[in-house]
Amino acid sequence: MKLGILVNTDKNLAHILGITKAAIDKGHEVIIFNMDDGTRLLSEPAFRTLCSTKSVSMSFCDHSTHVLNVSKEGIPDEIVCGSQYNNAVMNHDADKVIVL
Repeated sequence: MKLGILVNTDKNLAHILGITKAAIDKGHEVIIFNMDDGTRLLSEPAFRTLCSTKSVSMSFCDHSTHVLNVSKEGIPDEIVCGSQYNNAVMNHDADKVIVL
C-alpha cells in the first residue's frame, strides 16, 4: 500500500514521524507533500532525515516557501522542490491519504 501524507501545518511532527515509521515497518510506501505552514517543518532535522528512509518520497510546494519566507537552504536534494502538481500526483498514486 502507498500512504500519502499531506502536511499543511507545522504542529504534527511527532505524528508524521510515528505514522511514517509504522507504515514503513509494515512494508508500506509513504509519499509526503508539504504545503502552507507545513513547509516550516523543512527546517526540522528529524523531518528532513525522512527523505533518506527507504520507501519514503518527499516533496514540497515551492510557492508556499516563498509566501512564508521559509528558507530552502540545507534541504536535501532527495526532497523535491515542486508545486501543487506534486500534491496531485501523490493523491493519484496513494491508496490512502491523511492530512496533518
